[in-house]
Amino acid sequence: MRLPPNGWQGGLLCLVAIFLPSFLLVVGALPLWSRLRGAPWAQSTLTGINAAVVGLLLAALYNPVWTSAIFTLRDFIVALAAFAALLLRTPPWLVVIAGAVLTAPIY
Repeated sequence: MRLPPNGWQGGLLCLVAIFLPSFLLVVGALPLWSRLRGAPWAQSTLTGINAAVVGLLLAALYNPVWTSAIFTLRDFIVALAAFAALLLRTPPWLVVIAGAVLTAPIY
């Protein structure tokens, strides 16, 4: 990997290449957004897109997260408790520390 750009310049180039299409799409659609929001067909389309995104997020939660992290009843209870703590507005950093302590191997 000696061909330029590499290092932080290559990382910056990759970052721009990943996010530039979405930024261009937002800038291009922004003038039409108010008209689109009022159209019934666009609202139905956005509802369907929202449902598809939720399905993809659930699939990503199951595989690889669930299949590589939840092995025992103890793991499930800790994950459920962490979720409940987040719903009760516990700071995420505290939930992470508590999860690490509760799932540490006992010797």
